[in-house]
Amino acid sequence: MKNIKLDYYIFVEELNEKIIKNIKNLKKQKLRINIVILDKNSLIISKFAKKEGIPLFFTDNVKFAIKNKAHGIFLTNKYKILKNNIKKSTKLEVIGSAHNQYEYYIKKRQNCTTIMLSPIFYNKKYSSNKILGVTRFNLITLNWKNNICALGGITSKNLKLINLTRCNSIGIKSLINN
Repeated sequence: MKNIKLDYYIFVEELNEKIIKNIKNLKKQKLRINIVILDKNSLIISKFAKKEGIPLFFTDNVKFAIKNKAHGIFLTNKYKILKNNIKKSTKLEVIGSAHNQYEYYIKKRQNCTTIMLSPIFYNKKYSSNKILGVTRFNLITLNWKNNICALGGITSKNLKLINLTRCNSIGIKSLINN
């Protein structure tokens, strides 16, 4: 496959000098980056993102996202409410995560523009038999019409393998911390 320009969704729980430096380096490379705040109490991250002009997504909390003028909302796989009028009632972009086809259909009904499928590579959170790998990732997403994001275990070593997938964005957490 071609080497395409990916969107980067950076999952952040807290800010420190190392993370700020890594985010600014990505921004200097003219990469399209977004910040997903995992902790709803992280106003420091929100202020940083707004100062740097980086789109900001809050996790599973629509009211908080509207109050803080976020770019969008990130719906985890635990957010199962099907009657989701977020996109219709607000101007928030809705993105979500899924681990299988069933969760994909839930996210599709929730009007998610980008759906993150995880885990593509090994990480500490999942056992090795839950890892999708490039081939299963592509098979699962074969008929998906939404934008696809690879999530889980993406490191500098396996970053090149992303070009073999059908995704147009990646979600990173440990890569930005190291």
